Amino acid sequence: MKPNNPMLEKLQEILPAIRANATKTEELRKIPQENIDMLHGIGLNRAFLPKAYGGLEISLPEFTDCIAALAGACCSTAWSYSLLCTHNHQMAMFSKEAQEEFWGENPDAVASSSIAPFGKYEEAEGGIIFTGDMKWSSGVDHADWIIVGLNRMVNDEKVYSFAVIPRSEFTIIDDWYSVAMQGSGTKTAHIEGVFVPEHRIQAAKDMMEGRHKGRALYPDSKIYHTPYRPYFACGFAAMSLGVAERMIEVYKDLTKNRVRAYTGAKVDGSVPPMLRIAESYQQVCAARAYLEKTWNEHKEYGERHEYPDRYTLAHWRTNQAYAIKMCVEAVNRLWAVMGASNWYADREGQRLWRESNMTAAHAYTDYDVCAQIIGRELLGLEPDPSLL
Repeated sequence: MKPNNPMLEKLQEILPAIRANATKTEELRKIPQENIDMLHGIGLNRAFLPKAYGGLEISLPEFTDCIAALAGACCSTAWSYSLLCTHNHQMAMFSKEAQEEFWGENPDAVASSSIAPFGKYEEAEGGIIFTGDMKWSSGVDHADWIIVGLNRMVNDEKVYSFAVIPRSEFTIIDDWYSVAMQGSGTKTAHIEGVFVPEHRIQAAKDMMEGRHKGRALYPDSKIYHTPYRPYFACGFAAMSLGVAERMIEVYKDLTKNRVRAYTGAKVDGSVPPMLRIAESYQQVCAARAYLEKTWNEHKEYGERHEYPDRYTLAHWRTNQAYAIKMCVEAVNRLWAVMGASNWYADREGQRLWRESNMTAAHAYTDYDVCAQIIGRELLGLEPDPSLL
């Protein structure tokens, strides 16, 4: 039996309103402010905020259950809001000075991100000068800060790092026109010659291996003594799962009431619809079981303050993409026979289909990449640095 999840219970109360806003979210091309207010109102934004700033520090399985449920109502909202939440986990690994700047006056402050190292920088006394058009920053309209990626030269070696920049020092380029996750507001942040002090810069590898500046700040925490990346990426698979579970329900309701246009024959008694929903249902159940096992492993390692070995990291990294692959297959199997009427723009089925396939399009969820990562590890080969 799964433990109680008080945050999920609070979330369930506002999901009908968020589902009702799904079309509006797509039309706005960003999360409506009322969705943000409802989610902040139940405290979901504080899921990974340190308790020292009034946060909850809930477990990863509790959080991912919430994101899966939110995605079933509106995946665009879940996509952006999940990232705004998980960046708090990342920020808790920065220096105390950075955290005070970030949360000291506003514990509800959140960050968007653009972590591919597109930006350019110059070394300066006490930090760097950063410039770049940082794309793919989901939820940036609602962010107080942005976390950007860069390759910093340290002792003649490229060191993949993160820099944190306040909202007052970048502008938003309104360029998010997509056919899926339309409401995620995944826009570009324009940053021009901004000084970033050293205390707001950190190497990604240090955050993966327990050498981050904030390591000693929260000795009793059960969630911060863990690699940052599994927390950062957890939402992608949770969203794919939530969309697939919702698609099962939509297909069931459609099929129960559907008749053939030319013959008037009822569809629900036909064998093919039974076979399709049976396989998709079992595939989605398998994906949930696989993901829950992985998320519970993350939780257990964090509670022990134990950092995983290379195999375990590769295993966790690639499980997510494989579960998404299963969820997308399950959705596509149902979508293929849902009929022409479901192509209308206001139908939930076509939105779920678009969102499902988008969850597999992120660089982190590309199964062709992930299969190579885990395949190399299983065969005892060294990791390929060209693979994310």
